[in-house]
Amino acid sequence: MTFSIVARCPDSGQFGIAISSSSPAVAARCSFARAGVGAVATQNVTNPALGPAVLDLMALGEKAEAAGRAAIAAEKFPHYRQLLVIGAEGAGFIQSGAQALGTWSSASGKDCVSAGNLLADANVPAAIVDGFEATGGALGDRLIAALRAGLAAGGEAGPVHSAGLLVVDRQAWPYAELRCDWTEDCPIAAIATAWEIYKPQAEDYVTRALNPTAAPSYGVPGDE
Repeated sequence: MTFSIVARCPDSGQFGIAISSSSPAVAARCSFARAGVGAVATQNVTNPALGPAVLDLMALGEKAEAAGRAAIAAEKFPHYRQLLVIGAEGAGFIQSGAQALGTWSSASGKDCVSAGNLLADANVPAAIVDGFEATGGALGDRLIAALRAGLAAGGEAGPVHSAGLLVVDRQAWPYAELRCDWTEDCPIAAIATAWEIYKPQAEDYVTRALNPTAAPSYGVPGDE
């Protein structure tokens, strides 16, 4: 039903998630990240409460594995949950309960972890990690490349309809939060296009929030 990657950039300190599913609005339920803390994907039979719970524990100083294990230990239905966590130390944590749907698997790499369920091929998460590690550039670029690699490796057993990209930087709000909540076309291509449009403007939006007097032109009719 879902495949995803959570990752960090050791150079910028950014954390991010890329995710896709046959279900609608997957990123709205499954993607969580907090600046300076980490990123979490909660999927399969999703409990969105796991995302904030894990991030709260990491904000208090727990590492990704300890925070993930503690959240799963407190979860009433852990066997239905698939949980991915990355923290500031770069090591990740993955939990795939015994009730994960269909073909499911996971993979870990440098500064990233990936997992999926109802997959067309058990090697999809490994392909996602390979795609992330083989790509340079901004974290958003690497996450998009990773998701595309997972799709090329088979993706879900059926067609995907929604996808999302979430990146946090130094501020409390997302650096980028791009979603395709439903399409009969390729949602991964849709968020990739949105990222290419948004990426050159991302820093400008931060500047506009912190100091509008230093912001560049808005580039809209009537702006002088």
